[in-house]
Amino acid sequence: MINFEDWQKLEVRIGTIKAVERVSGADKLLRFEVDLGEEQVRQVVAGLAEYFDDLEVLLDRQVPVITNLESRIIRGLESQGMILVADAESPILLSPDKPVLPGTRLG
Repeated sequence: MINFEDWQKLEVRIGTIKAVERVSGADKLLRFEVDLGEEQVRQVVAGLAEYFDDLEVLLDRQVPVITNLESRIIRGLESQGMILVADAESPILLSPDKPVLPGTRLG
């Protein structure tokens, strides 16, 4: 359990996937470029590759992203956030039920 003040520290915003590719030499990793309404897109590295054969279906999808995590280097790539998924038998990308502006905060 975390307290309410800790929960308030999380910043979750809607991002639009602008580019996605497989990470060379890594079976499970994808490199995303996500528009969060900022000056530059953010790079996010996520272990979702085994669940998507056709990466084209991910383009222009809107997804929730934790945006205030410390950056991490994964396989030599800087990951600047975390895409949230529903953890079922396989991860399910979450999306708003209608388009919103990139960077819209969840709360």
